[in-house]
Amino acid sequence: MRARMHPAGLAVLLTLANPLGAPAGEAPPNFVFLLADDLGWSDLACYGSDLHETPNIDGLARQGIRFTQAYAMCVCSPTRAAIMSGKHAARLHMTIWREGSVEREARAAKAKLPLLPPATIHDLPLEETTIAEALKGKGYLTFHVGKWHLGDSAHYPEAQGFDVNIGGTQWGAPNTYFWPFTGTNTFGDLRYVPGLGLGKPGDYLTDRLTDKALECIDTAGDRPFYLNLCFHNPHTPIEGKTDFVKYCRTKIRPGLRHANADYAAMVACLDENVGRILTRIRERGMEKRTLVIFTSDNGGYNGRFHKVQVTDNAPLRSGKGSLYEGGIRVPLIARLPGITPAGSTCATPVICMDFFPTFAELSGAPSPAATDGLSLVPLLRDPASQLERDALFFHYPHYYATTSPVGAIRSGPWKLLEYFEDGRTELYNLNDDPSEATDLAPNMPAKVRDLRERLDRWRRDVGAQMPEPNPNAAKKTRGSWRP
Repeated sequence: MRARMHPAGLAVLLTLANPLGAPAGEAPPNFVFLLADDLGWSDLACYGSDLHETPNIDGLARQGIRFTQAYAMCVCSPTRAAIMSGKHAARLHMTIWREGSVEREARAAKAKLPLLPPATIHDLPLEETTIAEALKGKGYLTFHVGKWHLGDSAHYPEAQGFDVNIGGTQWGAPNTYFWPFTGTNTFGDLRYVPGLGLGKPGDYLTDRLTDKALECIDTAGDRPFYLNLCFHNPHTPIEGKTDFVKYCRTKIRPGLRHANADYAAMVACLDENVGRILTRIRERGMEKRTLVIFTSDNGGYNGRFHKVQVTDNAPLRSGKGSLYEGGIRVPLIARLPGITPAGSTCATPVICMDFFPTFAELSGAPSPAATDGLSLVPLLRDPASQLERDALFFHYPHYYATTSPVGAIRSGPWKLLEYFEDGRTELYNLNDDPSEATDLAPNMPAKVRDLRERLDRWRRDVGAQMPEPNPNAAKKTRGSWRP
C-alpha cells in the first residue's frame, strides 16, 4: 500500500522506519537529488557562464564528476516523470507539462496550426513504481521538497512513495517567490505552497524550501534517506532577492552573453542553497556515504520575461521546448566520495531515465520494470568508460515558442531532427558542430535514412503518440513554421 503522510509525520517516522539491514561494515548510501528548474547548460560558472557566480555548485563539481553531455526531456513534467519512473516520457504518454496536457482540448478547439497535438496523460499513474517506492522497500526514509508537477492531489508525492511532501503540488511554478507565495495571480489561479508553516514578509521561497530540506536531513538521523529537493529557481517569474540583484547589476558590462541581473540573482540564490545542503551533509558526518546529484529539468528558457531575455544557452542552439541542444542538454554533477574521481569530467551521453537504475544498483533496490535508462555506476567509477547504449531518443509532439512538433535521435556524434509538420529532417555532427549550425542532411542521405528509420522504429516500440492534421488549420500556416 502506498504511504500517505502529512509533513507533521516526521517524528513518527523515527519510530516506524525499519533499518536497512546492510552488510556488516557497509553503510547504505543516502541519495540527495537536487533538481533546478529551467537552468540552462551554460548557466553555471563551471559550465562557462560569464556572469553567474556559482561557487558551491562549482565546488561540488571539483569534488566529483561533471557530465558534459547529459540530457533531459525538453520541458518540466516529462523530465520529472522520466526521472521518477525510469521510463521515457513518450512511453508514459506524458510529453508536455501538466497544465498543457489538461488544457489541450481547449487549445485544440482554437488551434489554427497545421497539427493537433495528441491527448496526453496529466498525472503520473499510480501503477508506475517510483524511485521513492523502490527505496522504501529497502528501508529508506523518503522526502520530497519543492516542485512536483506530476499530478493532482490524488497523485501527489505521498501517493507515489514519499513519506513526506513539502511544497509538492500540481502547479509548475509559484505566483511569486516572496512570502506569502500565493502572490498576485501571475499564472491566473491560486497557487499555494503547502507544508512551509507560518512565514513573514521578506521570506524567499527557495530559502524556505531549503530550511525544510535541512529538517528532513536532521530528522533522518542515522537512517538511510532519499531527499528529492526540487527547486523552482530559476523558472519564471524572474524574481531575485534585492541584495543579489543589486550585486549582479554591478557586474554587467557590454559583451556579456548573460546579462539579466534578476536571473543571475536567482541562480546565485540557487547556488547558496545548494551550499547549505552540502554544508549540513558535511556537518553531520555523512558526506562519504551520500550520493549528491545536481541537474536541471530542461534547457534554459531563452524567451523574455517583462520584455527582458531570461538567459542565453550559447554555444548551444535554442532553448527550453526545443530538441536542439539548448533545449535538452543540461548540467549534471555527481559526487560520492570513494566512488567518483574528484575533479573529473565525463563526455559519455546520459539521460534522465538513468537515475532510477543508478539509485537501485547502489542501494540494492530492484531496478524498474521496462526501464529506458541505464545505471550510471560504471561512469561514476570511471568517467572515461562507456555505456552499452546505441542511441538516445527524444519526442515532443507539441508546439512551443521554440519549436513545432518534432522528434530526434542521437547516435554517437550524429543527431537527426525530424519535424512532423512537413517531414523535413536536419542532421548534425555534434563532435564537430555542437552549436548545430551546419545541417548535413542534404549531403548525407544514407545517414539520414538510417537514423530516420531507427527513430521511427523506436516510436513504434514505445507507443509514442503522434500529432494529427488539423482540419481547421489556416492554409497560410501549413508547413510554414520554422524554429
